[in-house]
Amino acid sequence: MSGAAKQRLMQEYKDLDKEKWANIELYEGGIFKWHIGLLVINPESAFNGGYFKAEMTFTDKYPYNPPTFKFLRPIYHPNIYPDGKLCISILHPPGDDEQSGELASERWNPLHGVESVLRSVLLLLDSPEIGSPANVDAGVMYRDDRAQYNKKAMEAVEASKQDIPEGFVMPTTLNEAPPAKVVDDDDFWAESDADDDFGASDSSNEDEMDEDEDEEQEEDEEEMEQ
Repeated sequence: MSGAAKQRLMQEYKDLDKEKWANIELYEGGIFKWHIGLLVINPESAFNGGYFKAEMTFTDKYPYNPPTFKFLRPIYHPNIYPDGKLCISILHPPGDDEQSGELASERWNPLHGVESVLRSVLLLLDSPEIGSPANVDAGVMYRDDRAQYNKKAMEAVEASKQDIPEGFVMPTTLNEAPPAKVVDDDDFWAESDADDDFGASDSSNEDEMDEDEDEEQEEDEEEMEQ
């Protein structure tokens, strides 16, 4: 089973390594423990500009068992415990849970992967579940004093920047750079104009030839009448 887990994780690592919103390092070169820089690149987010360092661990039963996830620096958020762990359904073991009321469709299943977990975490940062908060005070503040909550979020963003690796450049957008604008080529347009003139000249000559033929036909008709 560990061979299948390693193969699956290595493929997921290669795929995520191409993304701009996550910076992943394999802890001590192993595949079962990842250090992740989760980037928030969204001007509408209270956590915009954050580089939130987290740790994910996997067992040799992955993907049948969910990974664990925790932030390595405290974040004031309704669904984040003081130790950095999350209260999020996708990380809970498979199957229905009558005690919590969570459905199997909300919890982990082998079709999920690291990317789906990270995207769920990013979504949770901006859309907290305050019905059953891990941090009650943060839940109350989010509900009753959004300005103060946003201030706390920006404090977390500023603290997170201490974890940006040396030499790492934070992207400011997830969009690719637009293609270079095509510069007008004067020679191209000059050639096109010349072609147009040449075409016009042909048309003019044809008109003149048609007129000459009409005149000759009229002269022939007059001579026959005489």
